[in-house]
Amino acid sequence: RRAARACAQALFGRCYGDGPRRRRRRKMRLKRLLLRYYPPGIILEYIQGGEPKTRSIDLLDLRPDTDASALVEEIRRGEPLITASCQEHIIHLVQRLQEVLGGKEDHKFYLCKVLRAHILPLTNVAFNKSGSRFITGSYDRTCKVWDTAWGEELRTLEGHGNVVYTVAFNNPYGDKIATGSFDKTCRLWSTETGECFHTFRGHSAEIVCLSFNPQSTLVATGSMDTTAKLWDVEKGEEVVTLSGHTAEIIALSFNTTGDRIITGSFDRTVAVWDVGTGRMLHTLIGHQGEVSSAQFNWDCSLVVTGSMDKTCMLWNAMTGTHVATLRGHSDEVLDVCFDFAGQRVATASADGSARVYSTETKKCIAKLEGHGGEISKVCFNPKGNRILTASSDKTARLWDAATGHCLQVLEGHTDEIFSCAFNYKGDIIITGNK
Repeated sequence: RRAARACAQALFGRCYGDGPRRRRRRKMRLKRLLLRYYPPGIILEYIQGGEPKTRSIDLLDLRPDTDASALVEEIRRGEPLITASCQEHIIHLVQRLQEVLGGKEDHKFYLCKVLRAHILPLTNVAFNKSGSRFITGSYDRTCKVWDTAWGEELRTLEGHGNVVYTVAFNNPYGDKIATGSFDKTCRLWSTETGECFHTFRGHSAEIVCLSFNPQSTLVATGSMDTTAKLWDVEKGEEVVTLSGHTAEIIALSFNTTGDRIITGSFDRTVAVWDVGTGRMLHTLIGHQGEVSSAQFNWDCSLVVTGSMDKTCMLWNAMTGTHVATLRGHSDEVLDVCFDFAGQRVATASADGSARVYSTETKKCIAKLEGHGGEISKVCFNPKGNRILTASSDKTARLWDAATGHCLQVLEGHTDEIFSCAFNYKGDIIITGNK
């Protein structure tokens, strides 16, 4: 009960002051409640001032043994939209989340489809949120859209004049696709028709990373020209240029609220930017080698960075201060990621191993050893209890995130695997090789 109270107080202490809840309740009317399994939470759809709005109650610390009734009672005290009349329904939703979190994980993966359609090597792959579609970019200057269940090619997105290096869906919606190319442009496409809505021009060198913001109103592109740009999805216009790095930008990521973005560069720094103004808020300085990867955790409190200097670093996202350096790898760290709760960090290295660190203790809690070559990609499954790695040894591996035990070796590729991903449910894996 104390844990439930602390969880709810930590959540709502950030969102609400001590103002008159009664007045706020009169202005807001709850429309419906939606369940979000990964990461666990409840979405509130409501009407305020005649406008439809949403907000989420994140339950990142929810456990199968959490007292659901006590947790919901604490949530109700801090959330004016939650009234006594819907309290039992929310308890039921929390219990459903607990069932999913407590379910046994014994899923075995098997080779379902091998797809060979591009005439030149692949560069990147990405799922839509549901996992019903995925996209592939290629040196053949195209992006292809695939049906996951049938392995069928749905359409080819043509128009770039050079390598399509980076691709993304506008998740969670999935109705748009962005492609970034060595031709210095980014293109915005319709998932359903393949129509090109906009071509974003303005970079003076190759685009090597991109991302939609969570609201799907902006696309961010990072380039070898040392800048990142934000583009308006609806208007097809440049919103702002993020200038400040002195070398190529090779990684970027929005936080979950969409008001901040980070860029990682070969200049050994990561910059934190205000999305609304384009102002640089912090420069994260500390790595002794090029930054390879950077990511926010879910609650936007931490940033994790990986570097060619063989280390991973944790930073306070609000202040830009260094929190910890996570050591142990004997070669370059090529990829880093958080689990959904931000409680663990996974790292992938050129030394052929991956590691799992606790963000609370800053200690290594598991070593993932067994690959015969460098690991270029690492990711958690949506539930956060499994880790997937992709290696130059032509295999991907599935690991237990708590123990580091290898659960399955995924074989079948004949070349280096450079990309891997889970679908939203965590029951499909896609791997890409060159």
